Amino acid sequence: MKKAYIFPGQGAQFPGMGQDLYDNNSSAKESFEAANEILGFRITDIMFGDDAEALKQTKVTQPAVFLHSVILAQTISDFKPDMVAGHSLGELSALVANNTLSFEDGLNLVYKRAMAMQKACEMNPSTMAAILGLDDSIVEEGCAEVEHVVVAANYNCPGQLVISGSNQGVAEACEVMKAKGAKRALPLPVGGAFHSPLMEPAREELQNAIEGTAFSNPICPIYQNVSASAVSNPDEIKSNLIAQLTAPVRWTQSVKAMVNDGATDFIEVGPGKVLSGLVKKIHREAEVSQA
Repeated sequence: MKKAYIFPGQGAQFPGMGQDLYDNNSSAKESFEAANEILGFRITDIMFGDDAEALKQTKVTQPAVFLHSVILAQTISDFKPDMVAGHSLGELSALVANNTLSFEDGLNLVYKRAMAMQKACEMNPSTMAAILGLDDSIVEEGCAEVEHVVVAANYNCPGQLVISGSNQGVAEACEVMKAKGAKRALPLPVGGAFHSPLMEPAREELQNAIEGTAFSNPICPIYQNVSASAVSNPDEIKSNLIAQLTAPVRWTQSVKAMVNDGATDFIEVGPGKVLSGLVKKIHREAEVSQA
């Protein structure tokens, strides 16, 4: 029996997230206060408050989800992962959990990533949409038929693939997907085209930060979004993390690879249970739970 700990990405946030950890665990409280110091503003005030709009800003959302996940992982007394993985932003949470990154370095990278992505979004008005009920290959073909920028971005589970690109590219692709028989083509309430070529300015900015950060040998492999395979070499982890911003999140493929390598129990660490649901759709026999 192998345990895979999985970490959610942007979109899992909710007002009040992490407050119970802060209130009931002294070491968690210390970590949250350390994060306020590192960031230079009291992110806990936004996380524990009830202003959902303030929490939706990329520069707040990403560190908030990261902190909830990483600090929750620190409170698990028998935390002995055989493998880890994270969805998009969650990959950085996973890298702190498996000791590749320190808490402080992880948080600094997350904040730089959020700011770089926010800037890229402002430079290129762009968006994403979820395509439901089509095979991955048909969605890929549909994207290729559109002249404007649009690509397959998040392979979430069979029959659910998120596309990403310019506003016009995504709008046209949604019509193409409906014509190809998609059950639904749902525009997502996001500020930009994550995991698409339009994130290239953010990727370049983050590359410098990642290259200047110390990465250690992990306590267990991470299944990275870009490769969907087990990685333990710090240099390889770095290059995959740099590529991640403009490359697709291969979540379906990552979960299948973890199952093939013996994962039976998937424990979701962080806000929500979106990933648990996706794992069940990818591999029905998997045991899923939330930390």
